[in-house]
Amino acid sequence: LFPTAPSQPRIAISIELLGFYHALFERSCDSINALASALNTHYECRGFRLTTREGKIVQELFCRSISHAVQWFDVLQIHVECHVENIIGHCRQIVSKNLDRAQSAEETPPSTIPPSSDCQSLPSPDLCASILVQRCPACFAGTMFGRPLSEGGDVHVATDENFHHRHRRSAGSCPPFYEPTYFIPKAQVDEVGHQVGRARKRSPRQHHVIVPDEAIDQCEASYKAADSNKRKAAMDCFDDTGIMALICRHDIPLFFVNIDTPGEQQKYSIALLEHLFSLLPSAATVVVLYDIGCVLDRSLSKYDILNNGIVSRLRFATMAMHAYGHEWACQLTYNPHIINGLGLSDGEGTECLWSQFIKLIGIERASSRERQIWLIDQHVTTIGLEMCSDLGDWIRHRLKKGIAEQGSEAQNVISDCGIGIPELWKQWSDQRSAQLSICAHKSHITVLNSPVNSHFLDVPARLKKELDTVLVLQADVEASDRALQAARMMQDTLDALESLERSHDRLLNKIDALYTSLNIPDKFPELHGVNLEFVWTLLMVWDLKISIWKHVIGSFFEWDKLDRAVGGNQKALGTKLHQQTRKAIAKCQPALMSTIHKFNKYCERLTELYDASSGIPLPSPLPTKLAELRNDQSLLEDIWVTPSVGEIPQWLEDVDVREGIRAVLKSDRCLEEQQRLGMEADHMCRWFGHELCAIELAIRLPENSKYYLVLQQHCESLAKLQERWPNLLASAVRYASHARTAVTVATSLAHAAATSLVLQWLPPILCDIPADALSEDDAGLALDPDPIEDILDPAQIALADILEDMESPPTTNEEDSGDAEDQKDSHNVDVLWKLPFTPTVDTMDVYSNVLIACGIYANDYERLASPTARLNDTCINGCSALLYSEFQSSAATQCAIFSTHNLLHIQYHAEDNILWCNISWTRYWEKTMWILPIHRTSPIGHWVLCVIKFPSKQLLLFDSLAEQKPWKQDIKDISRLISRMSFIASKRLRVPRRDLGSWSAHLIICEPLQSNGYDCGLWVLAQVAAILRGYDITNLHEGNMIAFRRYLQSLILSIPLSDM
Repeated sequence: LFPTAPSQPRIAISIELLGFYHALFERSCDSINALASALNTHYECRGFRLTTREGKIVQELFCRSISHAVQWFDVLQIHVECHVENIIGHCRQIVSKNLDRAQSAEETPPSTIPPSSDCQSLPSPDLCASILVQRCPACFAGTMFGRPLSEGGDVHVATDENFHHRHRRSAGSCPPFYEPTYFIPKAQVDEVGHQVGRARKRSPRQHHVIVPDEAIDQCEASYKAADSNKRKAAMDCFDDTGIMALICRHDIPLFFVNIDTPGEQQKYSIALLEHLFSLLPSAATVVVLYDIGCVLDRSLSKYDILNNGIVSRLRFATMAMHAYGHEWACQLTYNPHIINGLGLSDGEGTECLWSQFIKLIGIERASSRERQIWLIDQHVTTIGLEMCSDLGDWIRHRLKKGIAEQGSEAQNVISDCGIGIPELWKQWSDQRSAQLSICAHKSHITVLNSPVNSHFLDVPARLKKELDTVLVLQADVEASDRALQAARMMQDTLDALESLERSHDRLLNKIDALYTSLNIPDKFPELHGVNLEFVWTLLMVWDLKISIWKHVIGSFFEWDKLDRAVGGNQKALGTKLHQQTRKAIAKCQPALMSTIHKFNKYCERLTELYDASSGIPLPSPLPTKLAELRNDQSLLEDIWVTPSVGEIPQWLEDVDVREGIRAVLKSDRCLEEQQRLGMEADHMCRWFGHELCAIELAIRLPENSKYYLVLQQHCESLAKLQERWPNLLASAVRYASHARTAVTVATSLAHAAATSLVLQWLPPILCDIPADALSEDDAGLALDPDPIEDILDPAQIALADILEDMESPPTTNEEDSGDAEDQKDSHNVDVLWKLPFTPTVDTMDVYSNVLIACGIYANDYERLASPTARLNDTCINGCSALLYSEFQSSAATQCAIFSTHNLLHIQYHAEDNILWCNISWTRYWEKTMWILPIHRTSPIGHWVLCVIKFPSKQLLLFDSLAEQKPWKQDIKDISRLISRMSFIASKRLRVPRRDLGSWSAHLIICEPLQSNGYDCGLWVLAQVAAILRGYDITNLHEGNMIAFRRYLQSLILSIPLSDM
């Protein structure tokens, strides 16, 4: 048992229960209240109740006690782990010194381990600190450092903040009981803050400017986190407003800082980087991905915040996910997909990390300040260990999804564009030089013409208003000119003609004077002589582009923050506040869409006014869907207001060149990623061998006997990596070789000091149970030598059950064999969007009134009678049966009309007997054609039809909206339906299967027949009628739909009334 307090405990908790809770904590985080309530309920059900001296029942019996026990039990475990880490760390030093001489016979016995209380060692001149190596061997286990920053540097890290992890001031604090391993001490962060403040008070130093300050200022203004004066949380309610994390490129957390001041001040990111460099070799170079890396890079260049030894080994990049928040000039220098050396590192792993912290947000706000840090630190420890174990999977996934797929896609684009790679690189160099020089030119104009040094993008807004006046005067001049032309044709209007000419001259003088006052030759010298309306429209487009960009990035940031709050955009929102937030964001979209439509309209007008001799490139229209706009590169590009010298460059005019440039950049990033993955795989393999050797040595040293079991657990955990880490870049043979060498070297190092290891065995506990109390089955279970299977989640268990059914031998159970046969005989369907034959057109007369008997409900008739009502499944199935009874032709007798529910049965894996009961009445195995109505669950619902022809093995697809993409999933389900029903009929009736062979799918119509949102069901029934009458396609058009409704009504009215 374990006491609930270090002194004077009242309750003791089972150590086994505390160990179980620790494992539970790693999966579901803090659940003290749930465990305490469950224990209280369990004991109450058994009749055990704790009362006070007065006889009152104690309500909260276990919560506080278990909480204290868990807390102190964890502190004890951490103390043991720290001491074990010191033991292994000492053995690492021995191994590193003696590994190359492991075969020497003159090896001396190792010395006794010196006492130490520090778990993280300082770095050697050539190696990273042990704490970094243990957290990510792929990044920090290397032995060579100093790779140039232009080639990507040695290490890639990313930093990001999260302002959801706040701590309420009212929750208070408690005495410190835990020394966090991931959090940097507050005193160290505050000292960096004082250092930043002192540096900013000194005058800025000279630095080389690549991106103009105006562009970075715009990035800082657009990204709200860059404003350190903005209050991210109410400091009156919260004393801690968030946390900031530093992770490696494999998304493994390295260090954290606690944010206790308003906003995201630079001292937190600088403290993280300074702490990281203190644990790296003096030659190591680092690339940092940060949302506002451009702003921080400028600050470190202008002010003496960090010493030059760190700044010279540091390079910044922005995160790819928030690229839309940066100016294009900034993107050319800081975007990880554009700049050289970063491979496929994009910094998006921080979002994956924050998604695993959602469960802590509510708990930590009400916890004491020290307990909040303890909860986060323990949760980070669990996440870090799991991510480190998953490094092999990470590399395999990056090789497959990153290098293989993205690289091959980029090569295909390069091949399709028809332009050589050297030419594409030349075009990219020209584009980068031109766009950066244009930004510098804009910066120069701003300083000259703006007394308040405002942004250059305000100039078009001023010119636009003045140009409005010029255009109004120009319209008056044109009217006056037309009057003069008419007056000159009349002989008796000489006096009026002279007056008009004087007025005309005055207007021309006013226009010249006003146009001169605009100072366009100075502000825009390249626009001198260009059509005024073209200039006005071009500036309007410029102004609208800026407005769109600001509104779009604001909307994207809001969505990203909301998605982060709930753990990602794929998770459902479960609170009313989140729903209201989404609605509030959605209300801003119509205004944004209106602005985009206006922008595209002006782009069209520019095309009409365009004069090729001006040499001004025309802007590209923007997508009208936010999802497409987010990934559209044209959103980030500036509007050109200056003509190009000579011909318009290909990178600006030719779409193939632009796509080729993006593809060649992607291909280059994939090659860089492959090289980096190769180095990381070598680091992991080498670290595995050294770490295993150190642990094996620690186990063999006699002074570590009391820690034998803990060391053995470390060894077993490490041995599992031999199965998980091998990949294409480091084979299992290499890992096996390192494992054998590790054991050999450890045995050699410990040989001289080897003595008989004395194990401290626990006394056995014997339990006397009568022999007849155990059945044979129970006894057999106790002696079962089979290993325990890995624990699977429910989804994996369900998948395992399905796979076992598939692999089981055939039995007499038709349902089981049907599922297996369905999987075995599945076949591919070739989708061809062009019919191989000319369809016959039905000439149905919808105005005839023929009576027929069939059953249908009254409410379905009311739905059919409404001219704008969408038909439901009952209407489709009932009217299909009516039409089948109506058209008793030779074609109809060869048709089997399926229900709208049959495909759903296939999608939800219904049993064979259910399928047979619902479809066998059609005698489908005798029919040559199956008619299958399908309902798509779109936001408003949509009906389509598939006609299955067995003689030609064709699927004829009918969609009144002529959509193609949704059919891909439908065809898979239809193929399963054909195979499944054919197999069932073959088993039950011993009829030959007709589904085997190659099938093809064809879209019957390629142009939409329907323009409204409610007639799709009628179109499906019209097509059913055409098929039953022996034709391939209906001849009805949208104007016949009302008459077709009446025709179906007449069929229904012919059915006798029933009292049901």
